[in-house]
Amino acid sequence: MDVIIQGLQKSFDQVQALQPTDLRIRKGSFTTLLGPSGCGKTTLLRMIAGLETPDRGELLVGEECLFSSNRKVDKPAHRRNFGMVFQDFALWPHMTVFENVAFGLRAKGNTKDLKHHVQQAIDTVRLSGMEERYPHQLSGGQQQRVAFARAVVTRPQLVLFDEPLSALDAMLRDEMRLELISLVRDIGLTALYVTHDQTEAMSMSDEIVVMKEGRILQSGQPEQIYNQPEHPFVAQFIGKSNWLEKDKRMVRPEHIHWQQSEGGTDDPEQENYSGTIRSVSYHGDRYEVQLDMGAMGLWTAYHQVRLPVGLRTEVYVSKRHIHTIS
Repeated sequence: MDVIIQGLQKSFDQVQALQPTDLRIRKGSFTTLLGPSGCGKTTLLRMIAGLETPDRGELLVGEECLFSSNRKVDKPAHRRNFGMVFQDFALWPHMTVFENVAFGLRAKGNTKDLKHHVQQAIDTVRLSGMEERYPHQLSGGQQQRVAFARAVVTRPQLVLFDEPLSALDAMLRDEMRLELISLVRDIGLTALYVTHDQTEAMSMSDEIVVMKEGRILQSGQPEQIYNQPEHPFVAQFIGKSNWLEKDKRMVRPEHIHWQQSEGGTDDPEQENYSGTIRSVSYHGDRYEVQLDMGAMGLWTAYHQVRLPVGLRTEVYVSKRHIHTIS
């Protein structure tokens, strides 16, 4: 069943943390709330989880109402059948892996076939043989897997992820990102994921919801968000943007070319611009070049060889790659 959010909003004192918000999380999808700190994504996640009470609005799973300000409905967190994976893992240090995973089942009184269900969850996250270990005996990635197993062992309608990879180092974060999305797909879960990391959002999501200052600016598939941003902030926050006209017309770095097309300067599909190279940085598979384009500001482009700083150069852009934000 889809999770349906209608007009949900929240204030803390005089600060509007979340403007009236509508959102549908499709069953079986991996949806990511993406935005900078303070944009309202965690507030929205916590209201869905039942850890914060909205000021107004409604939250439904299918036809089941979990919260409604008009109908005076507010189901507590433990009755929402949601799983949650926290940023700091939130494992009980005095409990073994087995008991940490079993905790949710015991709390709900679901003890029938408990050992089977717990072992199944542990096997799913590939921690077999570690059932009797304690959290301090595990690596960061293993602790994250325990937190995930604990969240899914109750077979929730929705799993909520609150920046679960931010506490891990860069290499482990990349590994866990692939592993996490694989586990979600294999189990067939509906997931809502919160992050400020655009790489996580772009690589993991079926749908991305970009937020700023308590509002949803745009939602859609990663390709739509990247190629067709509907707001200047979305264009700037997702990937790198080069502005031909401030907050209006932009082009992505991979669409800037260093040579004319076969049609030359008379090609109606091609525009040429002059700039000065200000910096060049090596990224392994390419060089990232910063160009001073005068009134158009700094642009980013890519090149296969190192170019000299200070060089005045021409660059070329096909009109079909120029995106206009309406």
